[in-house]
Amino acid sequence: MPKPVVALVGRPNVGKSTLFNRIIGRRMAIVEDLPGTTRDRLYSETEWNGRQFMLIDTGGFEQNEDSRPVHTSDLGHTAGVESGLFLTEVKNQVGIAISEADVIVFIVDGTTGITDGDEQVVRVLQRSEKPVLLVVNKADNQAVKDEIYEFYALGLGDPHPVSALHGYGAADLLDIITDLLPDHHKEEEADDDRLKIAIVGRPNVGKSSLLNKLLGYERVIVSSVPGTTRDAIDTTITFNNEEIALIDTAGIRRRGKIEPGVEKHSFLRAIKSIRRADVCLLLIDATQDISAQDAHIAGYILEEYKSVILVVNKWDLIEKDSYTFNQYAEQIRKDLKFLDYVPALFTSALTGQRVQKVLSMALQVQDQRLRRISTGELNRLLREAVAKNPPKGKKAYALRFFYITQAAVDPPTFIIFVNNASLVHFSYQRYLENQLRAAYQFLGTPLKLIFRSRKEL
Repeated sequence: MPKPVVALVGRPNVGKSTLFNRIIGRRMAIVEDLPGTTRDRLYSETEWNGRQFMLIDTGGFEQNEDSRPVHTSDLGHTAGVESGLFLTEVKNQVGIAISEADVIVFIVDGTTGITDGDEQVVRVLQRSEKPVLLVVNKADNQAVKDEIYEFYALGLGDPHPVSALHGYGAADLLDIITDLLPDHHKEEEADDDRLKIAIVGRPNVGKSSLLNKLLGYERVIVSSVPGTTRDAIDTTITFNNEEIALIDTAGIRRRGKIEPGVEKHSFLRAIKSIRRADVCLLLIDATQDISAQDAHIAGYILEEYKSVILVVNKWDLIEKDSYTFNQYAEQIRKDLKFLDYVPALFTSALTGQRVQKVLSMALQVQDQRLRRISTGELNRLLREAVAKNPPKGKKAYALRFFYITQAAVDPPTFIIFVNNASLVHFSYQRYLENQLRAAYQFLGTPLKLIFRSRKEL
């Protein structure tokens, strides 16, 4: 289930990144004593008191060029294009927090007192329906703590003094945050048994065009400007008597290339869409080489154990001879060798070439994702695999296998009981996964293998 989101917001240089690093327990955000150092959103999953959540470190809030406060009616919508440029209002970092976060942590600087910038953020936060915690950072000495009461004037309730640099107050703050977290929205998604397909990829590879072609009409505005799609848009269709939810997502760029404001908003939504999906269509531009970013996006998908179909778009723009298809397919497998079990379709969203095969393939992959193998079959396969290729190791410390069972589907999850789980080498785990795929295929679907120690009988 999707994890709750906690967003850190505030003016530049109030200590958001320092608090982010303090909470996640490592130095992930770049910290400098300069306003605006955080230029792309950093996020990390973390845990406190047994509650897991995603922590977002946003860029510093700054006034719009016209100094007009941003209202919530301006937020959470696609910006659109005006004279080839996107409107600037939706670039407000506070808008991102309000739209996506379950809990907002508003950070102010205890050494400077209340500023006009703080008051501008408060005007927006007060119109939201999200829980807001007021955190007074840099409470490193008694003088700052004595003046904390002035922050009641912001109208956000009790101010919580912390020192992100030294850790003072951080544990108490986390206790309050976890008490406010929702229960993963279980009630909302429990009854949604539709096949959910997310269309993901770098900006401008044709995601919206593919969605439109699949639907047969112009559901999403298509633009040649990378990043036109700012929000994830769900559209339900019926295909082969199956109800399918298609999720069109914003293009994902390398983190260092994500612009402040609305594009960061799109990045977070794309990650959320991957988590909501069962099958992800990873779009690749046939006119460009496979990039590190394509592999990066694939990594996001596999981290969530989602099924994958590679969709090579713009195939109509490639000059071909009798060798082109095989050469290109071979290069894809070489560049994305960790996706060797994933099917690839060569399409053109513009002309419709092979687009009709996309949904059929997605249903096939989903069938594989929900496949269950009997315990008897699995144990026969395990015995044969171990006999054919026994694990290496001295006799006294040899790895022994006792039993395998499939614990779950979606994704297929297997529990393997061994004498000592620490003896299972990564390469042998991969060997067993390959044996499972050779016997049962699991097309396009990652497998989860869990090894558990059990005393030998």
